[in-house]
Amino acid sequence: IQLLVVPITTIVVTGVLALAIIGPVTRHLGILITEGVVMLFDLAPVLGGLIFGLLYAPLVITGMHHMFLAVDLQLIATQGGTFIWPMIVMSNLAQGSAALGVFYMSRNVRERSMASTSAVSAYFGITEPAMFGINLRYKFPFYAALAGSALGSIFLSLNKVQASAIGVGGLPGFISIIPQYIPMFVIGMLVAIAVPFVLTCALSLKIIRPGFRVA
Repeated sequence: IQLLVVPITTIVVTGVLALAIIGPVTRHLGILITEGVVMLFDLAPVLGGLIFGLLYAPLVITGMHHMFLAVDLQLIATQGGTFIWPMIVMSNLAQGSAALGVFYMSRNVRERSMASTSAVSAYFGITEPAMFGINLRYKFPFYAALAGSALGSIFLSLNKVQASAIGVGGLPGFISIIPQYIPMFVIGMLVAIAVPFVLTCALSLKIIRPGFRVA
């Protein structure tokens, strides 16, 4: 009896709660969050880009970054485009470039192999190998990536770059960008790629780590 009753009761109760309470509540919550985000970026685009660029990667560590997908979809449905997704691409590229900086500066064969493969992965939207395998281990590449992500996001925010859809969060990210914003998006990509790489190389010379090149 327990095997029959418990699963069916669980499905019925959770289904009713999801459709009658959780769904409507979270829908309105998503609308409020979306309106708040839009207001912040309208009133202070520099501050909005800075906050998002600095906080997105730490949110990836906790898994909370997935909540932005709902905001993206809400913005696309109500505004015709989302400014969040282009900035997510900036964070992914920045993490990849920081890992690439470690690859360039490290003399350890194993570290170089891990850094190069994780950088390629991040450049195509999967940042966890670069973050957990390389950048967070040495800390300063992670901070360099946050700086690059913030600068790239500020640039996109000032130029109101938007995407018409969500897609691959890396080098192919321009596919999702509304065509008129692609030139500005490409410049933002260059910022997010160059800044973390240069900062990682510079910091590795100042913060001595075993197996790294020294000045």
